[in-house]
Amino acid sequence: MVVLNKIYTKTGDDGTTALGTGERRLKYDLRIAAYGTVDEANACIGLARLQTGADPDLDRMLSRIQNDLFDLGADLATPETEEALDYEPLRVSDAQVSRIEADIDALNAGLKPLRSFVLPGGSAASAALHLARTVARRAERMMVELAEKPGEHVNPAALKYMNRVSDFLFVAARVVNDNGARDVLWVPGKNR
Repeated sequence: MVVLNKIYTKTGDDGTTALGTGERRLKYDLRIAAYGTVDEANACIGLARLQTGADPDLDRMLSRIQNDLFDLGADLATPETEEALDYEPLRVSDAQVSRIEADIDALNAGLKPLRSFVLPGGSAASAALHLARTVARRAERMMVELAEKPGEHVNPAALKYMNRVSDFLFVAARVVNDNGARDVLWVPGKNR
């Protein structure tokens, strides 16, 4: 259980932060930036939920995703190590990936296939979900970059999950646009 009784510790005043393993890294370290960007995506989803609250099923799905993103941040904050830890680190699971895939399929079932790319907009809720989607994609790119660095490891299920989050947000943005009826479609070369 997490207990936060004092918010500032002053331990980060030197420009470092602690990982779940106790190792300290610079605050601009790619691992820190990756889970910080996951947190940013989570905050964007929180703002989007203020616009989408009229749909209780979608709100429950978004709430689960927000909780899962905290799991994902904890996963990234506790890299695999040769040394034994005093606790079992929290890892994103394949079951979480399967659940979000089922949610995507359920939302997508009522949508017509796209014939063009969708521009963010149509409604405030859709635009907010698209913003969250772009931040989730940035987090995913950072996680992929981190996984490619020598000596770093990223849980494959966490990578899959982050990829599905942006897919979910795209489909959800279409759903809140009256099931795609209010989507703003890209018209290539329209303003030449």
